[in-house]
Amino acid sequence: MTDPVPPVPPVPPIPDDPAERIRVKRVYRAARVSDGKRILVDRLWPRGVSKDRARLDRWCKEIAPSDALRRWFHADPQSWAEFEQRYRAELAAEPELVAELAALTATDVVTLLFGSKDEEHNNATVLAEVLQDAVRRGAGRGG
Repeated sequence: MTDPVPPVPPVPPIPDDPAERIRVKRVYRAARVSDGKRILVDRLWPRGVSKDRARLDRWCKEIAPSDALRRWFHADPQSWAEFEQRYRAELAAEPELVAELAALTATDVVTLLFGSKDEEHNNATVLAEVLQDAVRRGAGRGG
C-alpha cells in the first residue's frame, strides 16, 4: 500500500499592485510558495545555508552593496542613515540591474533574501524601497 500523495498547497494570489509584490526575508527562514521568485541580494553566501535549502531562483551579488560599503557599515552599524544614502547612490549607478529586478514583479512576487540578523537595517530593505519606487515609475516595463 502506498502513502497518499499530499495535496499541493495553493499558490497565493499575486497582489494587483506590482510594488506590493516585492518582499524581504532572511535567507535562514523556510522557503514558501508565497515567496515567488527568491533572489539572494547579498555579496557573500550566507553561512550554514546549503544551496538546496536556499531554493534560490537567482543570486544577484552585483546588486549588493560594494565590499567597501558593506565593511564600513559592518564596522559602524549605528550609521544606518549614512549607509542607506550611500547604498542608494550605488544603486542609482546601476539602473539596468534595478530595472531588471523591477521587471520581475510584472508576473510574480519577488522575495529579496538577505543574511543579516537585523531584519530592519539591511541592504535588502533599502533595495526593496528602491525597487518599489522603480516599479511605480514604470522601470522595467519599457516605460
